[in-house]
Amino acid sequence: HVQLVVSGGGLVQPGGSLTLSCSAVGGSMFSFRRMGWYRQAPAKQRVLVGAGTNGGRTVYGDSVEGRATVSRDSDKNMLALQMTRLKPEGTGVYCCRGVVDSKNEYWGQGTQITVSS
Repeated sequence: HVQLVVSGGGLVQPGGSLTLSCSAVGGSMFSFRRMGWYRQAPAKQRVLVGAGTNGGRTVYGDSVEGRATVSRDSDKNMLALQMTRLKPEGTGVYCCRGVVDSKNEYWGQGTQITVSS
């Protein structure tokens, strides 16, 4: 079955940028009708960062305020997340999610992003 493998992450200074990638291994990312990124901060609920559908629609969480871009790369079979002007409250574990249908979804492993000077 398809696995979602996340790469990227680490320490970023406030105001800096980052790029994460979520690769679909063992299948096509287009088997997911929707793929997205979520952030889990300590002692807080997991929130949407950004997501995209097979139809080309994108949606973003309020917390990213136009500083995030989600894009699909069909050649590399992966979903990318680019974030700019990072803030300390952007610290957390970032996860990739792929939704097949209402009953089937997959999660990639999380990657820690720490925004700190």
